[in-house]
Amino acid sequence: MSTAALLLIGAGSGRVAVPIGQAPWRGLARVQTELGERCTGFLIAPDVAVTAAHCLFLPRVGHFIRPDSVHVLLRYSMGRFAAEARVARFVIASSYDPRREQATASADRAVLLLDHAIGGPGDAIALAHHLPAVGERLLLAGYGQDRDELAVRGPPCRITSVLADAIGGVVIAHDCAATLGTSGAPLLAPAGDGTWRAVGVQIEARVGALGGRAAWLLGAATRSGSSSGR
Repeated sequence: MSTAALLLIGAGSGRVAVPIGQAPWRGLARVQTELGERCTGFLIAPDVAVTAAHCLFLPRVGHFIRPDSVHVLLRYSMGRFAAEARVARFVIASSYDPRREQATASADRAVLLLDHAIGGPGDAIALAHHLPAVGERLLLAGYGQDRDELAVRGPPCRITSVLADAIGGVVIAHDCAATLGTSGAPLLAPAGDGTWRAVGVQIEARVGALGGRAAWLLGAATRSGSSSGR
């Protein structure tokens, strides 16, 4: 992504730092590998996190990274974080093909099983039980490439369409502000009781423009999974 494209999304999009010590952001984490790759993730249990599956794939060698090379930093901000864990194992839907990202986008999610708990019950982000309708209000925050030391979000945004990919899974298109690095971030929708729940995991940001796509969390979760220890 060019510097101009980053600035278009960054400075001109109304993005602000999120209060990571407060709900619904307490479960937000930076996911990074020992090879220097960085994405976003979030806790769904004290010892379980979620990120985008493509963040763990090494295209130059054609396989997924070793789990113990992946670190999850809870509530990362400017070099500090509330807790850290390595990934003991991750689970990726067997229908996801990193060589066919567009065709299998709905399964582009990874469940990270941590080597120890790093959060409490109040840190986990709950999952939405139903797919919101087009036009539903959303929030999206993550560690974008242009501001990867801070978790930032844009203004409230909305679902623009709900799509089916080549394997029949559900992909959510939205008009949220994001950049590279926000892959793996939770796409949050209101639950109706004043709280927010994760409806999707961010998998793609548009280059130089608002908008992107997320994989529906429960849609991907219903598919058969395969564990990776590679």
